[in-house]
Amino acid sequence: MQSSAYGASLAGGAFDVVHFVKQPQTILRCLSWLFSIVVFATITAEGYINQTKDQDAKCIFNANDSACSYGVGIGVLAFMACVVFLIVDAYFPQISNAKERKVIVLGDLVFSGVWAFLWFICFCVLASQWSKTPESTEAVAGDAARAIVTFAFFSIITWGLLCFFALERYRQGVNEFEQEYRDPANDQSTPYPPSPYASSGPTGYQQSPFSNNQEQPGEYQPPTY
Repeated sequence: MQSSAYGASLAGGAFDVVHFVKQPQTILRCLSWLFSIVVFATITAEGYINQTKDQDAKCIFNANDSACSYGVGIGVLAFMACVVFLIVDAYFPQISNAKERKVIVLGDLVFSGVWAFLWFICFCVLASQWSKTPESTEAVAGDAARAIVTFAFFSIITWGLLCFFALERYRQGVNEFEQEYRDPANDQSTPYPPSPYASSGPTGYQQSPFSNNQEQPGEYQPPTY
């Protein structure tokens, strides 16, 4: 059991709300959660408008419905992922098993990296489609489109930082695990203590324990018949 593996030094201890709120990953997850709401909620509410010639509502990004659907999908999944990871982060200090912590940190690392990349694609697609949007649409939904593109860009930064902090937690956990389970046979920094039976040098002659029971040599006495 490790008490400080993968960034949590209070394994099995009480939940500290103040420490949890001040953690960088908690702040970043809350920001990512907020940015995802702005993106998918704005697209859902103001991302589709009715053109003068068409009866069906079209996406404000160059009438490309795929661009709006992609933004909504990425935003909704990011919203749910932030909630799940916030719950896991709150429960993380209670986990004393190093293997379980490793799985959680690796999952955070992979998901954050993938979602930072997907937000980058979302930003590029939306920005590209908005640059091709007719001026008539820009006059109607310009503020909403710019807000969507801006917060998609902010999401790249927050998820990228989450990936960075997850990587630091993983490295910290690996280093602490190696120090905790270092093989003592290969550890030359702490030599074995000397044996209590080892002698520091040659000792003098010790008299036999039976010498006291032996009779002292004296005059000869003939046997009695």
